[in-house]
Order: sequence, then structure tokens, then C-alpha cells
Amino acid sequence: MARTVWDSTLGKKTVMAVSGLIMLLYLVVHMIGNLKIFFGAGEFNDYGHWLRVVGEPFMHYEWTLWLVRIVLVVAVVAHATSAYQLSRRDIKARPSKYEHKKPRASYATRTMRWGGIILGLFIVWHILDLTTGTVHSGGFQEGRPYQNVVDTFSTWYGNVVYIVAMLALGLHIRHGFWSAAQTLGVGSRSRDRALKTVANVLALLLTAGFIAVPVGVMTGVVS
Repeated sequence: MARTVWDSTLGKKTVMAVSGLIMLLYLVVHMIGNLKIFFGAGEFNDYGHWLRVVGEPFMHYEWTLWLVRIVLVVAVVAHATSAYQLSRRDIKARPSKYEHKKPRASYATRTMRWGGIILGLFIVWHILDLTTGTVHSGGFQEGRPYQNVVDTFSTWYGNVVYIVAMLALGLHIRHGFWSAAQTLGVGSRSRDRALKTVANVLALLLTAGFIAVPVGVMTGVVS
């Protein structure tokens, strides 16, 4: 049954919708945590430490964090795989391009594919920069996320990469949230306007919330 569901277009869209909502929930929590940087190095570093000990003593050190990471990896892989396969299926269904593009298609709709690629590349860079420290611009300091974040956003390229990715994320959420609602049967004529409003507000808040951190470093509010 699972294979039958996965092989169907609706099944892939459902996997894409559910995995997208899981990642959206994580992004909301992650953004709120990021904003703690404005309360100073001590509080932000304590927050970073808490992420590793949450659940103790029932959970061992970092077990909860790794559990969250595993869920996110599964969600990202499921989302990307279903998106790619749906895209290939769509191309096979109409090998030649339409003579006229749909005039009502939004910019976010037309750039979902490239936005996904940008975000995928950003995730790899973000992990190598602030989790493993492999490509970190300054001397990476284990257990001191505040200093590491300041180092990253003290470079022009760190700011450019992050801000471009967050703008792509905003467009992705704006279209993806509404599409997920339609796939899961939540959308209707009476709810479409409300769902689109929620999608726009979520996209705006998350984009602004994430970009606030590099802007805070650039302006000296966070230093």
C-alpha cells in the first residue's frame, strides 16, 4: 500500500506537503531561537548549550538534538525527492513547453524549483559553517555560537549568501504553504483568502526574523 501511495501523484504531493510543514514548524522554532542573539552572548550561548542537554536526564547528552536532526534530514530528503519526481513527471506529461505562460502564475510559483536548489545548497553551507565549522570564516569556537554567528556575518559573502537564501525561503514558504493546504484538503473557496494571508504573513515574518540577525551584526547591534 505504501508503494502504491508513493507511486501516485497525489501520494508524492502529500509527502511533499507533510514534509514541508514539518520543516516549516522547525523554521519557526529556529527563528525564535535565533532572535535570542539580541539578548547578548551569555543568553545565546546558554541557549546553544540547552539544545544539547534538553531532555536530560531521560535523554542522554545531545540525543534529543540528534533526534530532531534525523527527522529534519528525512523531511528534507522526502521533500526534495518528491519535488524532483513530480517535476520529471510533469515534464514527461508535456515534453514541449506551452506556447504561452500562464499569466496569473506568481513569481514564487515560477521560481519554486530554483528556490529549492538555492535552499538545498544553503543548508549544506550553513551546516559546514556554523555546525561543523569546516568553512567558517574565523576560528570556529565549539560551544560558543554567539561568537561564531558574529564571525560569519562580519564577512560580506556570509551576509550575501544568507540573505539571498532567506529571500528564496520566503518565496518558497509563500507558495508552498498554500499548496500544502490544497494538497491536504484544507483549502476551499471560502478559506483561500485566509490561507494566502497566513502564507504571506508567515513568509514575511520568517524572512524578516532570519535576516534580522545578519543585519544586527552589520549595524553593530550584535557585536
